[in-house]
Amino acid sequence: METGRSRRRSSPRPLLDNTVPSPCMGVCWLNDATGLCEGCLRSGDEIRDWMIMTREQKLQLLQLLEQRSRGE
Repeated sequence: METGRSRRRSSPRPLLDNTVPSPCMGVCWLNDATGLCEGCLRSGDEIRDWMIMTREQKLQLLQLLEQRSRGE
């Protein structure tokens, strides 16, 4: 009989992308008005999901952050 634990171990883990550096600036403070980090301009969800995003998703987010920094 297979346990839930052994089934989880047998499934391959997705490879995490580490080719795109995090935009974190070490100023981790979510602005109550905007919901964005004062340092990197990411939302809490974007910060949380960074590690599991694909390379393409990370590059798209970096473009969005550039727009946010310009006030667009």
